[in-house]
Amino acid sequence: MGHTSLEKIIALQKKTPHIRNLCILAHVDHGKTTLADCLVASNGIISSRLAGKVSGPTENYQLLNCMVVIAGGNEYLINLIDSPGHVDFSSEVSTAVRLCDGAIVVVDAVEGVCPQTQVVLRQAWLENIRPVLVINKIDRLIVELKLTSQEAYTHLQKILEQVNAVTGSLFTSKVLEERAEKDAEAQSSCTENGSGDQVYDWSAGLEETDDSDLYFSPDRGNVVFASAIDGWGFSIHQFAEMYSQKMGIRSSVLLKTLWGDFYLNAKAKKIMKGAQSKGKKPLFVQLVLDNIWSMYDAVVTRRDKEKVEKMVTSLGLKVMSRDLRHSDPKVLLSAICSQWLPVSQAVLSMVCEKLPSPAEISAERVEKLMSVGARRFDSLPEQTQELKKAFLDCSADETAPVIVFVSKMFAVDSKALPQNKQRPLTQEEIAQRREQARQRHAERQAANQSAESPGSALSVKTAVEEDNKEHFVAFARVYSGVLRKGQKVFVLGPKYDPSLALRLPEGCSAADVLPSVPHMACCTVDSLYLLMGRELEELDEVPTGNVLGIGGMEEFILKSATISTSPSCPPFTPLNFEATPIVRVAVEPKHPSEMPKLVRGMRLLNQADPCAEVLIQETGEHVLVTAGEVHLQRCLDDLRERFAKIEISASKPIIPFRETVIRPPKVDMVNEDMGKQQKVAVIHQVKEEQTKYPEGVQVDSTGLVTLTTPNKMATVGVRAIPLPEEVTRLLEDNVELIRTMEQFSLFAWEDKTLDINQKILENIQEFKVKLESNLQGRKWRGAVERIWAFGPRRCGPNILLNSVEGYRRPSVWQCLEREKETEKAEIRDFDNSIASGFQLATLSGPMCEEPLMGVCFSVETWDMKLSAPLAQQDSIDEDSQTAEPNIDNQNESSDTHETNASSASSNRSRSGAEAAGSSVDCYGPFSGQLIAAMKEACRYAFQAKPQRLMAAMYTCEIMATAEVLGRVYAVLSKREGRVLQEEMKEGTDMFIIKAVLPVAESFGFADEIRKRTSGLASPQLVFSHWEVISSDPFWVPTTEEEYLHFGEKADSSNQALKYMNAVRRRKGLYVEEKIVEHAEKQRTLSKNK
Repeated sequence: MGHTSLEKIIALQKKTPHIRNLCILAHVDHGKTTLADCLVASNGIISSRLAGKVSGPTENYQLLNCMVVIAGGNEYLINLIDSPGHVDFSSEVSTAVRLCDGAIVVVDAVEGVCPQTQVVLRQAWLENIRPVLVINKIDRLIVELKLTSQEAYTHLQKILEQVNAVTGSLFTSKVLEERAEKDAEAQSSCTENGSGDQVYDWSAGLEETDDSDLYFSPDRGNVVFASAIDGWGFSIHQFAEMYSQKMGIRSSVLLKTLWGDFYLNAKAKKIMKGAQSKGKKPLFVQLVLDNIWSMYDAVVTRRDKEKVEKMVTSLGLKVMSRDLRHSDPKVLLSAICSQWLPVSQAVLSMVCEKLPSPAEISAERVEKLMSVGARRFDSLPEQTQELKKAFLDCSADETAPVIVFVSKMFAVDSKALPQNKQRPLTQEEIAQRREQARQRHAERQAANQSAESPGSALSVKTAVEEDNKEHFVAFARVYSGVLRKGQKVFVLGPKYDPSLALRLPEGCSAADVLPSVPHMACCTVDSLYLLMGRELEELDEVPTGNVLGIGGMEEFILKSATISTSPSCPPFTPLNFEATPIVRVAVEPKHPSEMPKLVRGMRLLNQADPCAEVLIQETGEHVLVTAGEVHLQRCLDDLRERFAKIEISASKPIIPFRETVIRPPKVDMVNEDMGKQQKVAVIHQVKEEQTKYPEGVQVDSTGLVTLTTPNKMATVGVRAIPLPEEVTRLLEDNVELIRTMEQFSLFAWEDKTLDINQKILENIQEFKVKLESNLQGRKWRGAVERIWAFGPRRCGPNILLNSVEGYRRPSVWQCLEREKETEKAEIRDFDNSIASGFQLATLSGPMCEEPLMGVCFSVETWDMKLSAPLAQQDSIDEDSQTAEPNIDNQNESSDTHETNASSASSNRSRSGAEAAGSSVDCYGPFSGQLIAAMKEACRYAFQAKPQRLMAAMYTCEIMATAEVLGRVYAVLSKREGRVLQEEMKEGTDMFIIKAVLPVAESFGFADEIRKRTSGLASPQLVFSHWEVISSDPFWVPTTEEEYLHFGEKADSSNQALKYMNAVRRRKGLYVEEKIVEHAEKQRTLSKNK
């Protein structure tokens, strides 16, 4: 098939039913890129001899190729996106999957279903796209594992079962979720109707649901067996048609029997069932695999020339004599197989027949795309719901609204843009350029004679810089309408609310002058591109259902957005990212003068990478946050070579930790029971430590910290309590709900109302019930109703409890109580100051200034003595007024002004005189003192309990052969890893090891494992959870056993202390350590004589 002309592609773009948008998904190194190259080579875009050798790792870019394929007498336009397989780049998979209607899932015939295979199948499932399966690398079963064709058949059956098991589990969970929702609705309707008799239906709903189109099976035509590196692949359709002519059996019969427990009875010339029980060869082995095995035997193993020639003539193929003489048998094999069973033909015909066109988009997928966050589709405005019809029609009419989704922005060099491309010159242009060059030469000579002109050199330099500038192209797909060059459109950000469009005039368009709406911008489409691998071709218009590139959007889109001509279009649901950005590095230029270039480069990188984040910390450091070590390396290389184009130095990775408190441990560091004597010793220690605390701080034996502000006007009593692990996890998972509740409370303070949809209110109610069920016991009685705030940043995994007697403040659950008429709770003065102090305390803990996690601070006393110091204060004022009346008046008025402003901001109702009186204070505004006092009280309360550090943990999945298992375990134990399970993969000698590993120990882990196992094991690291490090960072040996166990100076290193000191050292905090240890006097050689 030759190279396709642009005109043909443009014509096919208008035939929506003949378009196929698909991506290739797989685990790393399962042969995605080789398969993609084979498909692209069939269209003449690259040479077939270079397939699998040209692309290298796809982690650096995302390929999109437009191909024209003829299948079943029709021409199809295929938009093929290749995506990376490494877990660090799963965000790229998400961006690809969103734009597609189908996916080719590639599975290695030897390794079978791997961790990342499960992830990509789940991503395809979540986006409601239809997958087809390619079992690749079948040549490894012959050449490496040396299986017989019968064993290979059994092995392939097992792989199919594994893939179907993953799909089946996803389907089951979905059906059960829907069933649970129906049950809940039925239960609520029963309680409303008051019917006493209930008949429970024990069926799970799986029986009625049709799942026949879910599974992969060769006889259904959605499985291809292939070896992409050798260029062959087949579906059983091809063999069914081939043998129906030879054997005179209908192809429909062969289709049903070629895969399964059927065999050929040669005498009766019938296909019979029960091959396994009768010990016969199944049809698939006899008619398909045996032929391939004999081909490999003749060409690769024995190199039998006569047999090869006989095979070639019987198949009617033409093989060049050069290939027959080649010393590498793989060349000959590839030449024969690529003609006999071309992989591109098998895969592309399966794609055209089995994958849906953009016009076949399901209503379920449309509703899922349009339902942002917790908003249900039926809760969206009417105009928005009407757009569902435009999605389903997928029409390219003039009246149809344009709806486009941009899944990512990618950077291209300005030289790659079509308008900047060099084209062949005409004779006149060549003559003109020759004349211009002569003139320039004459001018330069004249200039050299007079003097050198600095201006011209400068202009050349700026022109070069302009040439090297990166341009951004939006990677997008048209879901409805026709997108045209120069068209005015709305760009809707991910947080845009379509209900705001109701305020705009009806029938308005992006060309009109409209009032500003949050997260909505109007812009003109600069240019449209067809993406052909790395080539860009300019287009004037793109009809619905096509994948395209849009130029000139960098000013309006950061990472992803929705483009529409209708303002009532909702933003699409955010992409599902499997990897969480966790690895941070601080970046700075080698030469400080190049700082502006670095800032610009980091801004471009942030826009180009869907998963990377760029932050500027309070310290002024520029921090890059990435998903893992490989992703980090790619981002740094991009910064150096593409975006900043300067030398940069990156710090060691900044590892995040969390600080927490735990219940008093029952055993000490040597696992001895902590007896009464030790408890007494601990109480004495508390009394000794009491002397260390500054004036105004009291800590009792139960851990209650009482702290008085420096002006003696307020006293705060705080206690720290560890939260149960389930509660911490619950708070982490419901950050968005907590943020919504906080927003509602903020609006209520300002006497405004915030509309929250019913679905979110139900979720908040469910969250509250779960909290109550997890906070059981005497000390947590009524705690959920007394929650004052969450922190840090008002939505973190820590809680502030209001245990002050007689103080009843508005609940954080106000949004649930707005229907009920509750008595108005009064907010005490300076209520905000207490909450602010808590927020500051939880943002940076006392151990190493890292955020707290899983800590509950209970405010038990809060006394204010505002009236006592006033008289004393007035007398001081009178004395000072006699000396300096003017200055004091100014101070008093400014203080009064400050207090009034602060009291207005926190919604306090107090008389002006009282406010003025209390604020005249030599220590500054009183609220600031209270914030500082609350922060210190929380820190001391935290230190009064057993403190622990929490480390971020990766789950680590390693596939390794039996002979290197010991080395894998050695590397894991050296890096504080913990093995959770180990299982052998059926039918192979591979083991799958699941372990957890601290993020702090993971740098260089993949390289070390590969070195130690000679590349036979490769780990996949995904951020999992936070885990408490059991060792106490402040522990020192005291008893005899501890000295024996740990040595006098605790020689065996305390892991928590090591991490804590490393963080303190990085932040410039004081680290308690001896600089010189075990110092000895130097002895010179002369003394030793």
